[in-house]
Amino acid sequence: MTRKLTHGVALGALILAAAATTAPAQAQQTLSWAHVYEASEPYHTCALWAADEFATRTDGRYTIEVFPASTMGKETDINEGLSLGTVDMIYTGQLFAGRSHGPIAIGGAPFMFRDFDHWNAYRKSDLFGELAQGYEDATGNRVASLTYYGERHVTSNKPIMGPEDMAGLKIRVPDAPLYTMFPRAVDANPTPIAFAEVYLALSQGVVDAQENPLPTIQAKRFYEVQSDINLTGHITDALLTIVGGPAREKIDDADEEILFELLQAAADRCTDEITTLEGELASWFEEQGVNVNEVDRGPFREATMALHNGPDATWDQATYDRLQAVGAD
Repeated sequence: MTRKLTHGVALGALILAAAATTAPAQAQQTLSWAHVYEASEPYHTCALWAADEFATRTDGRYTIEVFPASTMGKETDINEGLSLGTVDMIYTGQLFAGRSHGPIAIGGAPFMFRDFDHWNAYRKSDLFGELAQGYEDATGNRVASLTYYGERHVTSNKPIMGPEDMAGLKIRVPDAPLYTMFPRAVDANPTPIAFAEVYLALSQGVVDAQENPLPTIQAKRFYEVQSDINLTGHITDALLTIVGGPAREKIDDADEEILFELLQAAADRCTDEITTLEGELASWFEEQGVNVNEVDRGPFREATMALHNGPDATWDQATYDRLQAVGAD
């Protein structure tokens, strides 16, 4: 009897020891969140906010480490890393995600939206939900939210007031095929260059121009090597926040629900910050001695829309028509 009791006590001690060994592994999952934007930008600061909130709301069971400024690779690299499990979460452009599921790229195509309100209605629409689901079905990675990136404008060393001013212009674009649609529509020469290399390419004259929203032009200091910001507003752009399939396997269902709630809240916070910055930065650039040129967007829009459903389109006509109808009532 004594031996049985001793054996039972010993067994219980082993079970407790095993539980103590296992618990820390469950309690300290570390997730990586990679992106190509600067640490000073709202995308990064809002990601840090979400990371802190997630740690707090899960009682420290998870830590999210956020890696800015291409420290985990170029945008193509981090997209590939999602499925490989080398990165758990990313911000990425819709056109990069479109390499895996073509229809989701429609939200990043030039002159696809009438204005911010049209874009905002789209991100809350059933259509966007269906496109996000299609991406998940194709990749196993889940779209958590859509964050406003801003209106993309052309910077250059001369005024650009109409499409004719872009003829032959060597302009840097991100390394995703649909980013070439707008330059080709106005007879410019699109040149894909990785984001981290753009400043040097501009300063050395490898390209004549680039295009990005005002907050990015400020954060990346492109205004130091370009004399003119031309308000073409040719893409109302946004970033997808995506959680990789392998990463989701590390997270309990209840905690995953908290994570996705926080990623949506971070997208909303960041969207508000970017819209505020867009309203302030034109005058700031002028104070730095940069020419900020108002342009008639009509001719740019007309030239580009002719390509919307041509051979470059990775969406069908029905998807295009549904997007155009969003928020039109």
